[in-house]
Amino acid sequence: MEIRWLEAFVAVAEEMHFGRAAARLHMAQSPLSQVIRRLERELGVTLFERSTRSVSLTSSGEALLPYAHRVIQTLGSAVEATRSAEGMPTGTLTLGFSGMHNHHTLPHITRSLRRRFPGVELNLVGGVRTLDGMRRVRNGSLDAAFVGLVGNFDAPLQSREISRQRIGVVLPADHRLVERTALEITELRQEPFVMGPVDGNSSLTIVAHQICQEAGFNPEVAQTVSDPFLILSMVAAGVGVSLVSSEVIPVLPEATTWVEIKGRPHTFRHGLVWSRDNESVALTALLSILDDVFPAPAEDDQGD
Repeated sequence: MEIRWLEAFVAVAEEMHFGRAAARLHMAQSPLSQVIRRLERELGVTLFERSTRSVSLTSSGEALLPYAHRVIQTLGSAVEATRSAEGMPTGTLTLGFSGMHNHHTLPHITRSLRRRFPGVELNLVGGVRTLDGMRRVRNGSLDAAFVGLVGNFDAPLQSREISRQRIGVVLPADHRLVERTALEITELRQEPFVMGPVDGNSSLTIVAHQICQEAGFNPEVAQTVSDPFLILSMVAAGVGVSLVSSEVIPVLPEATTWVEIKGRPHTFRHGLVWSRDNESVALTALLSILDDVFPAPAEDDQGD
């Protein structure tokens, strides 16, 4: 078995499309298919269910994927450590982020990393939500990810809080409550909401539902949208209201207003998650600058 076979397998497993995987690996689709067939013959199993329209992992493929990631990651770490033994750290750091919640954090960390460790190549992966980020860090396809911190993280995952922001409500410009400086959460009981799907993937959606339920009601969801920026656009269009963190105030659409919620401050904790099993030199470089770039939030810091 060759490393390149595992690299080909991982590419197809992540893209779920032989054409896209071939483009990612800078090779033609036919040779890629041959590599996958050779790997399947070597293992004596079928790794993918193939049809004219789709590709999916078999149970054997699902079982192999985390180990394939681990082998590739370990080899990469060995190469990085060898090259870094007599100089500055090198290697590739694959970092996941969501977009809306990283307009402030991402520029700071990328600039600092490139300034301090110019030998580390940064591979940024957008559109990574909390549950997806945790899964991909665990299986090794991401070295680290910016995620919402809700609940505890099971080993081998570790996390570091970066910011703590107050939760408020975004209203369309013509809303009856738009002139208020603050409002009670119960005043939103009859309002239509625009929210992310209740699939456990979005930590902000989890927090928003908890806030409403603590106030004695379940939000009336008028529209479910996965893209955080599209949620704000839906609010601007008058589809409904949405609970979001103060972190998004600088990127709010013109036809919206963020209003504070009265009473006990509700906060959204944002941070970085990584695996303690990941021995990447590039990840170690990232972790070494976290305290300088993002001092730990004070316990009474509510994001004001």
